Amino acid sequence: MSIHKEVYKRITVKTLTDMKSKNEKISMLTAYDYTMAQIVDGSGIDVILVGDSASNVMAGHETTLPITLDQMIYHASSVIRGVNRSLVVVDLPFGTYQSDSKEALRSAIRIMKESGAHSVKLEGGKEIKDSIKRIINAGIPVMGHLGLTPQSIYKFGTYTVRAKEEAEAAKLIQDAKMLEKVGCFAIVLEKIPAKLAATISKTLSIPVIGIGAGSEVDGQVLVLHDMLGMTKQFNPRFLRRYLSLYDDMSKAISQYSKDVKTKNFPNKEEQY
Repeated sequence: MSIHKEVYKRITVKTLTDMKSKNEKISMLTAYDYTMAQIVDGSGIDVILVGDSASNVMAGHETTLPITLDQMIYHASSVIRGVNRSLVVVDLPFGTYQSDSKEALRSAIRIMKESGAHSVKLEGGKEIKDSIKRIINAGIPVMGHLGLTPQSIYKFGTYTVRAKEEAEAAKLIQDAKMLEKVGCFAIVLEKIPAKLAATISKTLSIPVIGIGAGSEVDGQVLVLHDMLGMTKQFNPRFLRRYLSLYDDMSKAISQYSKDVKTKNFPNKEEQY
């Protein structure tokens, strides 16, 4: 039986709510540059996240903490220039929203004005409620992020699954309801038990996007470089590699080097 899928010319925050109400899953991937954004957008992905994971996959840092607001704006601007259809969400980096709601708003405004992005994402629950409210009140769409929050890695001390204990699970449900109430248009749930994620998705009317949160949520997100197999050292259970680009690219680059050294490249057809 074929499933009717509506063709959306441009994805907006309202589109995502409509997709949830129609039980249509939302696809989301990261991108950090113009070329990759063009490919991802042209492939029909609904949401592109300009993630602070750029700190890891683009800059080589161990955590997401070092990336700056200026650097996030640079990546977001590059992505926006390559996008025609996808909704672009940009992470507010560590230190730009946690302690001061006025600074949070200034940070979000800079991202929206200087990059042309469509929305921002913040990690956390009630601790950052004031920041989220202030940003939403200014007319900027906000995506929430609960569960494993990588910007708090030094607090947790580990990237292990979150909310396995009853108290943390209860707080997560409470925070998710709060994020919906203050006006977030969607929430990312990272690395939490599938059963808990399913409960939250059914409880909320806004879309819930999972990463390591099982299949019973409204959509999925992965880091592009991980999904394409450009990275090798990151191997969580939730990651499915659709290609092995690390090996393919290494082979191609080695062949190029060999061809140059043996004077096989360029040949007569490849010169003027």
